[in-house]
Amino acid sequence: MQKIKGAIRTDFVLSAEVIVIALGTVANESLLIQGLVVSVIAFVMTVGVYGVVAFIVKLDDMGLYLLADNSAGNMAAIKQSFGRLILAFCPFLMKGLSIIGTSAMFLVGGGIIVHGVGFLHHYIEGVLATQYYQAIISQLLNLFVGIASGIILLAALKSCRLVANKFKK
Repeated sequence: MQKIKGAIRTDFVLSAEVIVIALGTVANESLLIQGLVVSVIAFVMTVGVYGVVAFIVKLDDMGLYLLADNSAGNMAAIKQSFGRLILAFCPFLMKGLSIIGTSAMFLVGGGIIVHGVGFLHHYIEGVLATQYYQAIISQLLNLFVGIASGIILLAALKSCRLVANKFKK
């Protein structure tokens, strides 16, 4: 149940980030254009993301299906080997996706915060104007801002819970 709650929360945050980015790109357009752009992006992202998620969720079932081929011959041996390979790969894929997904949330969230805070955005642009590796530095700064914001929010949440628990007693 806890994993499902975490997945739903992550999905909500990522969806909100995508919508904010989409709205930022069409901010100067009419309300109709904004609505159409956000609707198309939401539809494509939903179908694409859930299609990939469905494939990943069923990947171990595909491996088991290939492994269950008990017929004789070279093709059965190839299927079984490929099934074993898929099953051996799945834990690494899931761990890698959790790291990549968490990093992406911090990067995108940090980017949204940086772009929303004028002086920070202009400062980073000023620093980057003199740098050779602008894209890398920009992403590292977005990651830093995202992680720092997450730490601050987590500390604030924990503090509020401690205070609330004191008043309950």
